[in-house]
This record gives sequence, C-alpha cells and structure tokens, in this order.
Amino acid sequence: MSDDSAHGQPVSREDYKRAESQLRVELINAQYDLRDAPFPVLVLVNGDASKGCDEVVDLLHEWMDARYLDTRVLEAPTNEERERPRFWRYWRALPPKGRIGIFLGAWTRRAIDDRASNAIGDESFARQIAEARLFERTLVEDGVLIVKFWLAEDVEEDPVAYRFLEETTAPASAWIPIDATPRRVRNLMIMRVLLRALRDRLDDRLRPLPSPWLDAVAGAPLADVDLTAQLEDDEYDQRLEKAQSRLKKRVHKARRRGITTVLAFEGWDAAGKGGVIRRITGPLHARDYRLIPIGAPSEEERKHHYLWRFWHRLPRAGRMLIFDRSWYGRVLVERVEGFATDDEWRRAYDEINAFEEQLVDHGIVLLKFWLHIEPDEQLRRFRAREQTPYKKYKLTDDDYRNRDKWDDYETAANEMVLRTNTDTAPWHLIAANDKKHARVRALETVCESLKHRLRQERE
Repeated sequence: MSDDSAHGQPVSREDYKRAESQLRVELINAQYDLRDAPFPVLVLVNGDASKGCDEVVDLLHEWMDARYLDTRVLEAPTNEERERPRFWRYWRALPPKGRIGIFLGAWTRRAIDDRASNAIGDESFARQIAEARLFERTLVEDGVLIVKFWLAEDVEEDPVAYRFLEETTAPASAWIPIDATPRRVRNLMIMRVLLRALRDRLDDRLRPLPSPWLDAVAGAPLADVDLTAQLEDDEYDQRLEKAQSRLKKRVHKARRRGITTVLAFEGWDAAGKGGVIRRITGPLHARDYRLIPIGAPSEEERKHHYLWRFWHRLPRAGRMLIFDRSWYGRVLVERVEGFATDDEWRRAYDEINAFEEQLVDHGIVLLKFWLHIEPDEQLRRFRAREQTPYKKYKLTDDDYRNRDKWDDYETAANEMVLRTNTDTAPWHLIAANDKKHARVRALETVCESLKHRLRQERE
C-alpha cells in the first residue's frame, strides 16, 4: 500500500477553513483542465467505515463540479448484472476521457465481504484478487489515472481486507489508507492526495508508456488451411439443412437454460462472413440473437478503452450475440493501418486473452472464426461484385487499397492466431475459397459447441 500517512495531526477549525478554501479552487481548476485531457480518472472509495465513505463521496461532490463527476454506488449485483461476467458492471460504468468517475464499493468491497462471510472460499477469493489486479493494470496501461482510498482505523486488524489491499497495490494504483476520523484530517488528506495525483498526471500527460515486451513467435497457421476443401451441391444442401435444424433446437434449449453464446467472425474482405452469418441466423427467431457489425469506433467509444464497446454489448443470459468483425480489429486493421500505437496493439493480446477467459469462465459459449481465402479468389469476388447491382455497396476503394497490404495483414493475422489461440478460446480457421464449405463448416462447429455445452449443463 501507499506510504501516504493514514493518520494526520489534528487540524483546528480555522486552519481547516483556510485549507478548504484553497483546495476547492485548485481542485476545480484541475477538474476543468482534465476536461481536455486524453485520459479519465477513477477514484475508488472503500473501507470499514461505510458512513465515512459516504461522507467522502458527498464531500467530493460539494468541493468539485458535480456536473463532471460520474458517481456509481456498486453494491450487490442486480439480476441483470449476474447474467454477465463479474466485471461487466464495472466496465460499463467506467468514465470517458476527461471525466472523473467515483466508485463506492465495487469489486473491492464485494470480494472482501464475500470472503469474510465465507460466501466464497480462498481459491475463489484469490481468483477475484487476480481479476481485480488485471482489470486495474489494463486501465492504467490505457492511460486511466486510478486513485484508491481505504477508510479504516487500522486495516491490519482485518486480515481479509489487508490481503486484498496488499495484493492489489501496484506502483500506479496503490491503496492509500486513511484514518476515517477525525473528519477534518480525513477530508484534507483525501483532497490533497487527489489534487496531487491530478496535477502530477496533468503535467505529465504526454509521457509515453513503455512498449510491452513480446517474445518472438514462429509459424504461419493460415498456411496450413486447406483451401481446396469444397462441397458439391447435393452434399451442401443435405448438411446445411441438418445443421440448421439442429442449430434451431439447440439455440432454443440454450435460451431456456440461460446459456449465452458469443460468435466472433474475422477474415479477409470478401471471404464470405455475411453469407456464413446469414446461414446461422436463417433458422432462428430474431429474438434469439443480435448481430453487431463492427466498424470504426464512434466518438463516445473512442473516449474509452477499446474493449469497452464489446463489454458494453454483452447480452443477458440465454441470448446469442454475433460480431461481424470484433475486438481483434486492434491487432489487425488498427495495427496495419496505424490507428493503434505499437504499445496499444502489442499489449492487446494479453488483454484479449483475459477478456475471453472471463467470458468462458462465466459459462458463455465463445467461438472465434477466421474465414480464409487466397488473393486470387478475393480478386475474383471483387470483380464479380462490380458486375452485380445489389452487391456493389459491398465494394469500396478501401477494399482494393487493402489488397496492396495483403502481406502485412497476413503477418498480423498469423501472429493474432498464434498469440490468442488458447485452450479456453481456440480459433476455428475455416477454408472459404468454396463458400458452401465455409458455411457448413461454421454451422456445424456452432452446433457441436452448443451440444457439448448443453451436455455439461445436464451434468
């Protein structure tokens, strides 16, 4: 934990008033400077003194401009929140760049209370500590300023809380223990710490983050895809009908049992993602799934970590969510086109693996598809689109421009597969030179995965 003092010298009423007057002005000025800064601030207020925590949050609203504070009281999760992975509720509550978010409770209080009451065992507690540490590190590396206060008379008297605080303290996100009483000392300490953190970061906001170290990876998994795979019309029709019939039944069973499915489709331009997705959604009711095409982030999305828009869209239990393009844009198009810095796309592999692990740990069926074609087949499809009136909208100047970077995209895609092909969330590389083969192969993969998950549910 931080070495900032947990106890301070008594403060007279007159000294408090003078300090308050100056601090309020400086905090407001720092808050206004923050509005144009390329990072948000997250303030965690926790501790044994719940009344003191409430008073501190009220004081922050009094001393600062409440219009630019996003305060969340995160107590017991709602039914809607329980239907998503644990950190969904925290990701969606994060403040955008230029604003201050105040979290009262959150992942800290929940984990400590659950362990202290024996609602969870030591193994689960350790896992929640690791998740919290990873979540905070992910935010810090993306530029978020995190300031964490723990209000208590003596945190070492609470071994559960002390362990959590010790193991979730890092150089850029250290816990600052504050004596909950006397109030004047507590208030001045918290405001001075927050002001110093704000000013230090604002003065140093252009500081480059260190480039993450990546071990070299060798291999070209895309080269192993058998692009000669194909289906004759009769076999295609039979297998398609059977797979769609099975899919419809299994999706309905999954919905009744509260099993969520997330499908992520990646691949070359004109590889046939749309056709595959239509064969998956064709036998389903519209209420059973949601299809989200992913393009350039909106202005609101650019103000958050790039994973925020994917966490934000996770469905309730029992639904199917289909991404046409996905979070892998960070290590594909954003990497190749220079929309992400080297630091950003290099650290994205670990962030993506952690994100996917949390989805699967929650019981979500997660499937990732890469539809693979060869350059000549892509060119043939581009030219066919030019001659087809209802397909012309699919072809843009960017499609041809991206062809000139085929080698760069292939390098990025191979590295993506090598670094994110995990036991938890393996890649499914689909040969797509023959559209019929790609459609049936993807459909059958979804069917088999749902079958396996439904069996687990029965057991």
